[in-house]
Amino acid sequence: MGQVSAASTILINATPEAVLAAVADYRNVRPKILSSHYSEYQVLEGGQGAGTVVSWKLQATKSRVRQVKATVDVAGRTVIEKDANSSLITNWTVAPAGTGSTVTTKTSWTGAGGVKGFFEKTFAPLGLKKIQAEVLENLKKQLEG
Repeated sequence: MGQVSAASTILINATPEAVLAAVADYRNVRPKILSSHYSEYQVLEGGQGAGTVVSWKLQATKSRVRQVKATVDVAGRTVIEKDANSSLITNWTVAPAGTGSTVTTKTSWTGAGGVKGFFEKTFAPLGLKKIQAEVLENLKKQLEG
């Protein structure tokens, strides 16, 4: 069993403060930017930043569905989602870039062992990067109008 991770980055023409506020807005912004891979999205507690609890189903492949119940924390310019149902952690990091911002989303988890783990570590990041890229592109459209 080893760590499996996937990361994607996008440049957004908006201030880091505006981007961070949007990333941490689970009540209004997040439902608008999720891809079709997400379903049953709900805000269970809070809705903005640290202390928020959200749940959703992530359909990564036809046969792979993950039920996520994430508790949100914020550390500086990073929004951290920790899944109560698994080792899954997603970090959304916002950094200044010229007159705009870069947003990097990185998801990691403890993968399976053996042959299954080899395939998970090889193929899961590729699929997850596509999902991340779509969500980040939706965030960009939301913020840039």
